[in-house]
Amino acid sequence: MTTVTMRGACLAHDDTGAVAQLHGLGIQQFDGTYYAYGENKVNGNLFQGVACYTSDDLAHWHNAGIVLAPRAEGLLAADTIAERPKVLRCPSAGEYVMYIHAERGDYNYAHVAVAVADNPLGPFRFLFSMQPFGNISRDIGVFQDDDGAGYLISEDREHGTHIYRLSDDYHSVVEDVVCLRGTNYRYGYESPTIVKHDGLYYWFGSQLTGWDCNDNMFATAADLHGPWSEWKAFTPAGSRTFDSQCDLVLPLPDGQFLYVGDRWQPKDLGNSPTLWLPIRIGGGQALLEWHDEWTYER
Repeated sequence: MTTVTMRGACLAHDDTGAVAQLHGLGIQQFDGTYYAYGENKVNGNLFQGVACYTSDDLAHWHNAGIVLAPRAEGLLAADTIAERPKVLRCPSAGEYVMYIHAERGDYNYAHVAVAVADNPLGPFRFLFSMQPFGNISRDIGVFQDDDGAGYLISEDREHGTHIYRLSDDYHSVVEDVVCLRGTNYRYGYESPTIVKHDGLYYWFGSQLTGWDCNDNMFATAADLHGPWSEWKAFTPAGSRTFDSQCDLVLPLPDGQFLYVGDRWQPKDLGNSPTLWLPIRIGGGQALLEWHDEWTYER
């Protein structure tokens, strides 16, 4: 066992000394290595490619470069916007599939783009974009269940937030599993993420307040189809999730979980810090508490 020390809030740097572009990120562990896919915001909000970093401990990051580069024209070109890159490894095909919220400048396009690669380090190849079952798609997350089934979680301003089951090749959606609005809240939750613990699903998300932070919420269910519990906060009321917006909740060894959230700086997006905190999950409850510094065993 090795003890890893983490800081609650930090501006992470990679092995070149540069600020790691871990914004809106997704993290997966493939063959014992963590792969973090983040929005590259060095030069503002327009698309500059998806950055990838690798790590053995989540504290030290190797810069693996841009794994999805801007296209010459059209969607995912340098004059468009792309957010929240998430990657799954498809069990049936063995390929790596990336999903990313794809927009034009007016934020009215609201598609999810799909790209694939034979290697988690890319290069990823853009395939197409879609609006699942005709629904708009803004903030997204992904989830892979114990049986290998893949799911896309997608915020749809008009109806709520959906969980879509992916096809066997992970290239398309085949079922609108559930669509939820918040408890006493007219919208669904953005920046969605799901984990499973002791047979129970925990769904986390953020209210719609733009760049500003809010009290992020969670709900639970024994089946992805529901019924789902009421949504409630997992941090102290008024804490605004310790001034962050959730990116993901990541399982760690020995039943531990890691919360990762963005602290957006709209005027300096490339230097926006990230929040890394242990989150206690179990028995239908979730609790995120503040720690200036903390440790876990790996």
